[in-house]
Amino acid sequence: MNTQQEIAKFNDLAERWWDTSGPMAPLHGLNSLRVPFIHETLDPPSTNRPPMVVLDVGCGAGILSESMASLGYQVVATDPAARNIEIARNHAKQMGLDIDYHEGLIENLELKTFDAILVMEVVEHVPDVQILLNECIKRLKPGGHLFVATINRTLASFVTAIVGAEYVFRMLPRGTHEWSKFVKPEEIISPLAKRGMTVVKGAGVSVNPFGPSFALTKYMGVNYMLAFKKENAE
Repeated sequence: MNTQQEIAKFNDLAERWWDTSGPMAPLHGLNSLRVPFIHETLDPPSTNRPPMVVLDVGCGAGILSESMASLGYQVVATDPAARNIEIARNHAKQMGLDIDYHEGLIENLELKTFDAILVMEVVEHVPDVQILLNECIKRLKPGGHLFVATINRTLASFVTAIVGAEYVFRMLPRGTHEWSKFVKPEEIISPLAKRGMTVVKGAGVSVNPFGPSFALTKYMGVNYMLAFKKENAE
């Protein structure tokens, strides 16, 4: 599936992003884990300093973006699916949240730097993971954090994330994922280490399809999250 097909797929799903019992229900469930994972890692100051500026890459219709904005972060968000961005803007307005949404790929975004960049449930949908991550690094301040959440390429993930989630329990629409595009943690960690990025936290995510419900775990064989810190300027 090429980039345009991926964009079309998510444009088709756009109307259902905020339906917590619809096809995006798993993302709403994951949000209850990934928001504290990010927030606790960043540990933003409680003084009167300016809010940390966060870029949400592949933001969809704004589930994570709105959660971060609600916590006081200044959020910039981008997504190539036009309908997603339209819905995201309208929903943020309804919620009284000021989020700077942009339609397009990260490459199209003005080259400025951020305190943190979020790439959550995105890398398994792009044609070249390293190009995406390199674009993120260029936009990350020294000392800033990069967060990546995705699905491991293992037998367990094929059984769980595709057969189970898409065919047996129908938690996701069929065709949401391609197993060959899943990414092993070392395929992210090793290239980023060469670019001055250090892993500061990692966790697996377990999924109970009855609910569904989600929990953090040490096992990273299916879903996992990684937090990196940029040690040096490029």
